[in-house]
Amino acid sequence: MQKLAKREEQIMQVLWELEKAFVKEILEAFPAPKPHYNTISTMVRILEDKGFIGHNAFGKTHQYFPVITKEEYQKTAVGDVLGKYFDNSYSKMVTYFAQEENISEDELADIIKMIKNKKS
Repeated sequence: MQKLAKREEQIMQVLWELEKAFVKEILEAFPAPKPHYNTISTMVRILEDKGFIGHNAFGKTHQYFPVITKEEYQKTAVGDVLGKYFDNSYSKMVTYFAQEENISEDELADIIKMIKNKKS
Protein backbone atom coordinates (compact mmCIF):
# COMPACT_ATOMS: atom_id res chain seq x y z
CA MET A 1 0.00 0.00 0.00
CA GLN A 2 1.29 3.44 -0.90
CA LYS A 3 2.08 5.99 1.77
CA LEU A 4 -0.16 9.05 1.75
CA ALA A 5 1.11 12.61 1.46
CA LYS A 6 0.12 14.94 4.31
CA ARG A 7 -2.84 16.53 2.47
CA GLU A 8 -4.02 13.12 1.22
CA GLU A 9 -3.95 11.80 4.76
CA GLN A 10 -5.97 14.81 5.96
CA ILE A 11 -8.63 14.06 3.35
CA MET A 12 -8.69 10.40 4.33
CA GLN A 13 -9.09 11.33 8.00
CA VAL A 14 -12.17 13.36 7.04
CA LEU A 15 -13.60 10.53 4.94
CA TRP A 16 -12.94 7.93 7.66
CA GLU A 17 -14.82 10.15 10.10
CA LEU A 18 -17.73 11.10 7.80
CA GLU A 19 -17.82 7.72 5.99
CA LYS A 20 -19.00 9.46 2.79
CA ALA A 21 -18.83 13.06 1.63
CA PHE A 22 -18.96 15.44 -1.28
CA VAL A 23 -15.89 17.62 -1.96
CA LYS A 24 -17.70 20.58 -0.37
CA GLU A 25 -18.21 18.59 2.86
CA ILE A 26 -14.56 17.51 2.89
CA LEU A 27 -13.49 21.14 2.46
CA GLU A 28 -15.77 22.25 5.32
CA ALA A 29 -14.00 19.82 7.67
CA PHE A 30 -10.61 21.48 7.09
CA PRO A 31 -9.37 24.09 9.55
CA ALA A 32 -8.64 27.65 8.41
CA PRO A 33 -6.98 28.61 6.22
CA LYS A 34 -8.92 26.23 4.03
CA PRO A 35 -7.39 24.98 0.79
CA HIS A 36 -9.08 25.90 -2.48
CA TYR A 37 -12.01 23.74 -3.59
CA ASN A 38 -10.14 22.71 -6.76
CA THR A 39 -7.16 21.55 -4.70
CA ILE A 40 -9.34 19.20 -2.65
CA SER A 41 -11.16 18.03 -5.78
CA THR A 42 -7.85 17.19 -7.47
CA MET A 43 -6.51 15.40 -4.38
CA VAL A 44 -9.71 13.36 -4.11
CA ARG A 45 -9.33 12.20 -7.71
CA ILE A 46 -5.70 11.28 -7.02
CA LEU A 47 -6.79 9.26 -3.98
CA GLU A 48 -9.35 7.50 -6.14
CA ASP A 49 -6.71 6.71 -8.77
CA LYS A 50 -4.51 5.27 -6.00
CA GLY A 51 -7.38 3.03 -4.86
CA PHE A 52 -7.98 4.65 -1.47
CA ILE A 53 -11.46 5.96 -2.19
CA GLY A 54 -14.42 5.29 -4.45
CA HIS A 55 -17.44 7.35 -5.45
CA ASN A 56 -21.13 7.27 -6.16
CA ALA A 57 -22.27 9.55 -9.00
CA PHE A 58 -25.26 11.84 -8.58
CA GLY A 59 -25.53 13.50 -11.96
CA LYS A 60 -22.40 15.57 -12.42
CA THR A 61 -21.44 15.48 -8.74
CA HIS A 62 -19.73 12.67 -6.84
CA GLN A 63 -20.00 11.49 -3.27
CA TYR A 64 -16.75 9.90 -2.11
CA PHE A 65 -16.19 7.11 0.40
CA PRO A 66 -13.09 5.31 1.73
CA VAL A 67 -12.22 1.95 0.19
CA ILE A 68 -9.28 1.41 2.55
CA THR A 69 -10.17 1.36 6.25
CA LYS A 70 -8.34 3.50 8.75
CA GLU A 71 -7.13 0.32 10.46
CA GLU A 72 -5.68 -1.08 7.21
CA TYR A 73 -3.76 2.13 6.56
CA GLN A 74 -2.73 2.43 10.21
CA LYS A 75 -1.23 -1.06 10.13
CA THR A 76 0.83 -0.20 7.04
CA ALA A 77 1.95 3.19 8.39
CA VAL A 78 2.98 1.79 11.77
CA GLY A 79 4.76 -1.08 10.02
CA ASP A 80 6.76 1.43 7.98
CA VAL A 81 7.79 3.38 11.09
CA LEU A 82 8.60 0.14 12.91
CA GLY A 83 10.87 -1.02 10.09
CA LYS A 84 12.56 2.33 9.36
CA TYR A 85 13.23 3.48 12.89
CA PHE A 86 13.01 0.51 15.26
CA ASP A 87 14.52 -2.46 13.36
CA ASN A 88 11.07 -4.13 13.26
CA SER A 89 11.16 -4.39 17.06
CA TYR A 90 7.98 -3.55 18.92
CA SER A 91 9.87 -3.56 22.20
CA LYS A 92 12.31 -0.92 20.88
CA MET A 93 9.38 1.19 19.70
CA VAL A 94 7.49 0.94 23.01
CA THR A 95 10.70 1.66 24.93
CA TYR A 96 11.29 4.75 22.82
CA PHE A 97 7.80 6.09 23.48
CA ALA A 98 7.99 5.21 27.15
CA GLN A 99 11.22 7.20 27.50
CA GLU A 100 10.48 10.11 25.17
CA GLU A 101 6.86 10.65 26.11
CA ASN A 102 7.34 9.99 29.82
CA ILE A 103 4.73 7.26 29.94
CA SER A 104 3.93 6.39 33.53
CA GLU A 105 4.06 2.87 34.97
CA ASP A 106 0.27 2.95 35.24
CA GLU A 107 -0.04 3.77 31.53
CA LEU A 108 2.37 0.95 30.67
CA ALA A 109 0.34 -1.43 32.83
CA ASP A 110 -2.79 -0.33 30.95
CA ILE A 111 -1.04 -1.02 27.64
CA ILE A 112 -0.04 -4.51 28.79
CA LYS A 113 -3.61 -5.15 29.96
CA MET A 114 -4.99 -4.07 26.56
CA ILE A 115 -2.54 -6.36 24.76
CA LYS A 116 -3.46 -9.32 26.96
CA ASN A 117 -7.18 -8.69 26.46
CA LYS A 118 -6.68 -8.44 22.70
CA LYS A 119 -4.95 -11.84 22.61
CA SER A 120 -7.66 -13.56 24.66
